[in-house]
Amino acid sequence: MSGPDSNFWQAKFDAGHTPWDRGTLSPQLSAWLESGLLNANQHRRIAIPGCGAGHEAVALAQRGFAVTALDYAPAAVARTRAALQAADAVATVEQADVLVWQAPQPCDAIYEQTCLCALHPDHWVAYAAQLHRWLKPGGTLFALFAQALRPAASEGRVEGPPYHCDINAMRALFPAAQWQWPKPPYARLDHPMGIFELAVVLKKRVTA
Repeated sequence: MSGPDSNFWQAKFDAGHTPWDRGTLSPQLSAWLESGLLNANQHRRIAIPGCGAGHEAVALAQRGFAVTALDYAPAAVARTRAALQAADAVATVEQADVLVWQAPQPCDAIYEQTCLCALHPDHWVAYAAQLHRWLKPGGTLFALFAQALRPAASEGRVEGPPYHCDINAMRALFPAAQWQWPKPPYARLDHPMGIFELAVVLKKRVTA
């Protein structure tokens, strides 16, 4: 497999080196919830691939969503379950490879923040197909695309994680024939790692 595997991520958790973790809920997820754009009536069944420490899983479960949280690393699954228990919140948490996992029921929404940029770009096409497969027609992908361009990119090198999710590449990965794209500009969120994220809400086309 190209890029990081589950052992790589488990080692990060074991070493306590998780710089991608803000230690709290993503500000953009909070904004989507507060605005009502993301709500439990319309998006009840929601998947979180790459759930990490579980901040988002807890917040969504507390707001009445039926959450399925997925992660490669056993440590991430354990942290998410512990966070849910501490918050007296309920969600389904699975240790799973997102490239092979299948949703038992179509999802109304997916929250994609840390998974795409953690996967080597060799796997992006397969992962994007998975997201499309999990969602029901008309379902919504709430995405934060990591902007992590490195100087070596000018030499054709692919470095990460996090891998740079160039917006042009995202347009090709999530084509307009399958997804409804909003018009730019997109909200920008600075990240403590020194990168930033672009917040984009995509709708799966009913006829796709």
